[in-house]
Amino acid sequence: MSMRERLRALPTFPAGFADGRVQLDPATAPATPVDLFSRWLDEAVEVGAPGAQAAVLSTADGDGVVTARTLTVKDVVGDDWWFASSSAGPKGRALEQNPHAALTFFWPALGRQVRVTGCVRRAPAQAGARDFAARPPQSRAGSLAGPQSEPLDSTETLQRAYDDALARAEADPSVLDESWSAYALTADEVEFWESVPGRGATRWVYRRRADGWVTGLLWP
Repeated sequence: MSMRERLRALPTFPAGFADGRVQLDPATAPATPVDLFSRWLDEAVEVGAPGAQAAVLSTADGDGVVTARTLTVKDVVGDDWWFASSSAGPKGRALEQNPHAALTFFWPALGRQVRVTGCVRRAPAQAGARDFAARPPQSRAGSLAGPQSEPLDSTETLQRAYDDALARAEADPSVLDESWSAYALTADEVEFWESVPGRGATRWVYRRRADGWVTGLLWP
């Protein structure tokens, strides 16, 4: 079987993904995207969707080279969607050159995805330090072990560096990765996509204007 055949044979969503799901009704949708996101996040957690807080962050550097990676969203406050990362790594460098970015949540168990687009700003250093201190020792060790995304000669080198970093993190909770930063993506547009058996999909979009959010449907 060719790769094309293998890929096309895979189901997009699990059987019964829409069973018991509260279908999106534009007539009763909340006035703000955060309220609808909160509802959908709760439903994703209720059905046991793994990593419901995870999203793909897409960025482009100053030359327009696009990259994407999965991370966890730490908070959503007002129009700001918060995440954290090393400012010295590829994400941080790209955002320094070009603040435009997107977050994409995907919950196959519900046949849903949420896409958030806008500009990212780096929070003051204290916010990054608080986020780093709140991470478990294993996560802090991963950041302290070595420079993110730089070439590595062997897994043995990584293991030694990680073991040393973990010992430091466990012995001294105040040890800080100075490059660790908190970022906020201020949403200009938030799109909610829901697969609907027999009709394709419902796409409901919020667009931020000076006087608030404007909403509407999109063709699938």
